[in-house]
Amino acid sequence: MIDLDRRNLISMALLAPLATLATVATGSSSATAQENKEHGSHMYMPDSTVHWEGNEQIAMLMYPGMTVMDLIGPHCMFGSLMGAKIHLVSKTMDPVTSDAGVTIVPTAAFDTCPRELTVLFTPGGTDGTLAAATDPATLAFMADRGDRAKYVTSVCSGSLILGAAGLLNGYKATSHWSCRDALSGFGAIPTDARVVRDRNRVTGAGVTAGLDFGLMMISELRSRFYAECTQLVSEYDPQPPFQAGSMKTAPEKVKADMVELLAVFSKQAGQLSHSYATKQS
Repeated sequence: MIDLDRRNLISMALLAPLATLATVATGSSSATAQENKEHGSHMYMPDSTVHWEGNEQIAMLMYPGMTVMDLIGPHCMFGSLMGAKIHLVSKTMDPVTSDAGVTIVPTAAFDTCPRELTVLFTPGGTDGTLAAATDPATLAFMADRGDRAKYVTSVCSGSLILGAAGLLNGYKATSHWSCRDALSGFGAIPTDARVVRDRNRVTGAGVTAGLDFGLMMISELRSRFYAECTQLVSEYDPQPPFQAGSMKTAPEKVKADMVELLAVFSKQAGQLSHSYATKQS
């Protein structure tokens, strides 16, 4: 099992010295600054105007069969937010096993998760996502917290869950390419982009887009500078060995085979959104 709290502490530890120095910089007098200059001090003094520490409440939904990278990518980024509290939320406190067999222990259940949230987030998947998107308890939780959350967010096919909970009606949103068009059945406006923001709805495309999504959210919650610091500490500088990461760049044979592989899921996602639309009419 993965101890995400430990990962969170490590990320915070990497950025914490910057926050400490920012505090020092804020309290330094001009005389001290001049003294450092005169003595040739090279101590790093970060911008004291940067919002280093906050108190965000972030709830990340977990459910059996989720795609673990959809959760871990954004969590890695959120984990750099000093002072933020991340809640790994599931229906119960039982360990949750992802579609890759990785098991994670929740830190909160639906009934113990804070009601007032800064960020509500859901990862995607395939069969597990479809099950979560038709589970009354999961949808009730998402609708309740999403109604008050400052930001309602997802990565990959997690947007299907947002849609099924009634949280995307009238909003632009994205998802994994295999089910993006299905979002229209939930009243959303499918948008082909890696990260899409429409007012307080922020959705990421497939899997690895969670890293881009996470950095964008850090910039929104703190500052661009804070996000850039996190990006550097994470050494997020993607240089993929192949240009097959999107439907725009992948070879035709690769696209054809993957479309066929995911055809059943795409159909089921379409049926889910059609059923939702029918109930709303």
